[in-house]
Amino acid sequence: MKQPGLVGVLGGMGPLATVDFLHKLVALTPAARDQDHVPTVVWNVPQVPDRQHYLAGHGADPLPALLAGVAALNQAGACRIVIPCNTAHYWYAALAAASAAPILHIADITVDALALAPGARVGLIATEATLAAGIYQQRLAARGLDCLVPAPEITRTAFTPGCYAVKRHALAEGGALLAQVADHLQARGAERLILACTEVPPALSAIASPHLAHSIDPADALARALIATWQKEKSGSDPDFPAR
Repeated sequence: MKQPGLVGVLGGMGPLATVDFLHKLVALTPAARDQDHVPTVVWNVPQVPDRQHYLAGHGADPLPALLAGVAALNQAGACRIVIPCNTAHYWYAALAAASAAPILHIADITVDALALAPGARVGLIATEATLAAGIYQQRLAARGLDCLVPAPEITRTAFTPGCYAVKRHALAEGGALLAQVADHLQARGAERLILACTEVPPALSAIASPHLAHSIDPADALARALIATWQKEKSGSDPDFPAR
């Protein structure tokens, strides 16, 4: 049975990225007391098979584990679900079809939050799988925005090892590598960067990267959209969010 206002978080991809999202959700909520915060149930299970490995042609299929997480969140009573992992949205259609609770799409929310005029150049920092799936490129093109993606060599030598450095808690090492990707995109004319891998913002924050000032963090955008929706709906306009 649905629990009023309860948000499900399908996490573990990676665990630090999930905790980073939850921290943003709490920090951004205008609250005077515990009861003013967004209620969440979190499936932070890092044993989901590696998404990048599978989509590169080796490793186990993560979809069964993702479906199990969605089922658990529905069983827990979630009224809506968020996924603080961009690459996992490769399976968004299958997950959404299997869920009674609607699943918010991180790319839709991020592109909505960009507020850039048509013709602006946006640099995309993401996994090879996210780039190959066109999750962000399609949405940016629909807004008339020019999308710049890293050269394959930069992705291989800087992004991928930077991402996996974060997964082993080497945040400064990961931040230095991921900053190279940001340098590369800004040198090619990117006016704004989308940090479309949830490992990237904690890593750049760890080195106090100036790139953060010219970037949008999808986890931040997702948290803000979720808070705005919850604040609006808890007033009683939605039966899932009754007034206090």
